[in-house]
Amino acid sequence: MVDLVVIAGMSGAGRTQVGKTLEDLGWFVIDNLPSELVPKVAELARFQEDAAPLALVVGTGADASLVATELDRLRETGAAIRTVFLDASTATLVRRYGESKRRHPLLAETGSVEAAVEQERVLLGEVRGAADVLIDTTELNVHDLRARVHDLFAPGETSSRTQVTVTSFGFKHGVPPDVDLVLDCRFLPNPYWVEDLRPLSGRDVEIQEYVNSFPITSEFVTKVEELLEMLLPAYLSEGKAVLTVAFGCTGGRHRSVAIAEQVAVWLGDLGVETRIRHRDVDR
Repeated sequence: MVDLVVIAGMSGAGRTQVGKTLEDLGWFVIDNLPSELVPKVAELARFQEDAAPLALVVGTGADASLVATELDRLRETGAAIRTVFLDASTATLVRRYGESKRRHPLLAETGSVEAAVEQERVLLGEVRGAADVLIDTTELNVHDLRARVHDLFAPGETSSRTQVTVTSFGFKHGVPPDVDLVLDCRFLPNPYWVEDLRPLSGRDVEIQEYVNSFPITSEFVTKVEELLEMLLPAYLSEGKAVLTVAFGCTGGRHRSVAIAEQVAVWLGDLGVETRIRHRDVDR
């Protein structure tokens, strides 16, 4: 089992909201914890039998440069941890600070909110790169973020195995910023051009049968499965707890949804903890 979850990320990107959501799920959450205390608190928590799962929301500001070092120290203790990094575009973070009237923790050093955000982004670059889960909240509201946390940390569903999220999207709506692998399905025959199929989505059997009626689809899916069979053990050996695989087509309604559904079923049959999301299917 995962001993604890560490929530890190950009100031204003939603760390505290993630902590509150985990509290609602029954977790014991320590918010705005100084980074140098993370290993000490985590070590104490390991001796608490039958305790609620623990989440540490790591503060940044002046401590931002220390977060990566302290997380490395925590991993050296042998604790099974999962790290979540909250991010958002600079323009979004600047806007949020303007709306909230709060001071950015690095404002005194930089003189402007935008410069403070960019400095913090540099300081946290290593933490972001090593995170198990990246959640970009640029386009998410509070309810969207809460749903994302529920998907990841529903009670009793954290484990030491790699968890895979399979998602579909439409390229015309933008590539998701918080995924590990992006696979393009736009070369597959498009049900959109079949009038009777156009109103349906890739969740419908008719679309799935149409997409899978072409030999190139079978070849593509086989290659994807072979890729994932190679990658999943490699990710697990490197300690990465969450892998997000995204399938994209033009609109995110037909081909990518059908392939994502098929791959998710295959992963589930292998015993892999799998979740599925369709970002653009209802657009």
